[in-house]
Amino acid sequence: METAGNRPGGRQQAAGSMSSKVQSKGLKAKDQPAPAPESLPPPEANAEAIHFLDSLSYLTWNLETVEQHSQEFVKFHILPMEQKTSLLRQGDQLAMTRSIREGEEVRNEVTFFPWHSTAGFISQAANLLLLRVMAWRQMVPSNARFLALDMEGKFCYSTYKALGSQTIQVDRQQADAFIVEQTVHSVEGIPFSCQFYLLSDGHLAKRVQVGSPGCCIITKMPVLREEDEIEPRPVFEKKPLAWEEDIELHSRFLERKEELRLSHTRYLQQHPDGEAIVSDFLLFLLLRQPEDVVTFAAEFFGPFSLRRPPTPSLRSSAPQSPFRSLDPRTKRETHQARALRLGPGRDPEALLSLLRF
Repeated sequence: METAGNRPGGRQQAAGSMSSKVQSKGLKAKDQPAPAPESLPPPEANAEAIHFLDSLSYLTWNLETVEQHSQEFVKFHILPMEQKTSLLRQGDQLAMTRSIREGEEVRNEVTFFPWHSTAGFISQAANLLLLRVMAWRQMVPSNARFLALDMEGKFCYSTYKALGSQTIQVDRQQADAFIVEQTVHSVEGIPFSCQFYLLSDGHLAKRVQVGSPGCCIITKMPVLREEDEIEPRPVFEKKPLAWEEDIELHSRFLERKEELRLSHTRYLQQHPDGEAIVSDFLLFLLLRQPEDVVTFAAEFFGPFSLRRPPTPSLRSSAPQSPFRSLDPRTKRETHQARALRLGPGRDPEALLSLLRF
């Protein structure tokens, strides 16, 4: 740990995983003893705590602290006390700024923690959310060990324990409360424990500090939130679309049909060669009378496609069609059937020339 300040103790350096700056000012600034070098590794959250945070499917941030501001004070006329703590993520670090006032003395501290060492860290704000989740589930993760900040602003372990349920009185009403005890195990001081009395929806109704005669309790019963009921998704059956009977759809069909007809007519007017190609196709169609008109048309108009690969200079007289297989027996049978349909003594080429004129 690296410590620097303007106090009479001077400046000391020691190896560690975090850095801090301490400044004291005021009329009665007290000398701080130089901290001894720490040889213990920094605390880390265990696997049970990380698994519990990962199970919070409806909270995608895993309760990671990005920014938090808190203030605690005790109003004594002789020695007023106030403590302000701010947590702010700065890149790959978590910066903690503490301002502690005791009477006329004010001490400021700035500590930086590596972000990778904050896995499983539960701040004061995140602690309230975590307690609410435990109340909803009526369950506390067993043997889970999280990270928290002790009274000195250092990382330490934090554990939770379920103490069962108890009926408490709030605003002249009886309510069942789920009790969870949190213990912050300070590295240097004694453990600090608090008991939280949580209502069924997670509202904090009572807070008791173990060893203290006082407690905090709400004076007005809140409106309890009931568990949301997830309705099943509606199922819509697929119905046949009778567009011919629908006036609007049928009107759109006729409009689109007319648009396509005009578009095709305009295209043929702008390309006179297209009409000649279509005329040739119809002549060949009447002469050959193929059984599969679609495949015949694909073979006829295929060479005119721009996507067709270029034709080699030397090619077979009977190239294989990409649309069907050329079996010699099938080709011979098709030719004989075509000759029978044309009738005896009729030449297909001669008939084609007659149809051209």
